[in-house]
Amino acid sequence: MTSPSDPWGPSPDDPWTVPSPSPVTPELPVSGPPAAPGPVIVQIAEIAVTSTTVHTPAGDIPLAGSQWLVNDYWHSQQRIPKWAIVLAIVGFCVLTVLSLLFLLIKETVTQGTVQVTVTNGTRQYVARIPVTDQVAVTTINQQVNYVRTLAAL
Repeated sequence: MTSPSDPWGPSPDDPWTVPSPSPVTPELPVSGPPAAPGPVIVQIAEIAVTSTTVHTPAGDIPLAGSQWLVNDYWHSQQRIPKWAIVLAIVGFCVLTVLSLLFLLIKETVTQGTVQVTVTNGTRQYVARIPVTDQVAVTTINQQVNYVRTLAAL
C-alpha cells in the first residue's frame, strides 16, 4: 500500500482511493460551416431579404414561393397648427378680436401605417410601418413588387 504523500500516487488496489475520471472530450457534430447568408438585397422595415431567405425578427422564411401582401391604413384629420395658437395668444394682448381669427386656420394631417405581410406555407410575418406621406407608401409598394419578382424566380 502506498501513502497519500507517495510521489507515485495511490495504489489501484487501495479500497480507500477513488479512481480519477478519464478526461472526456465532447464530440462535436460533424458538419460543414454554416451557410453564409447572402447580402441583403431589400430592407423593408425590420424585414431583410436576401437572394434565398427572408429574415424577420420571428425567424427566417424561404424566399422562393413566398407571397407578399401590402395594405394601406390611412386617416386624415384637421387641426389648428401650433403656430396659429401661439399667434392667437400673443395677438390677444394687442388685437383681441382679430387675433382669434388665427384659430380658424386649419391644416390637414395625414397619418397611417402600411402593413406588409409575407407568407410561405405555414410561416407568416406581418410588419406595420408608420408613414406620414404618399412618397413613403409608394416606396414600400415598389420594394414589395421587386421582392415579389425575386420570389417568383
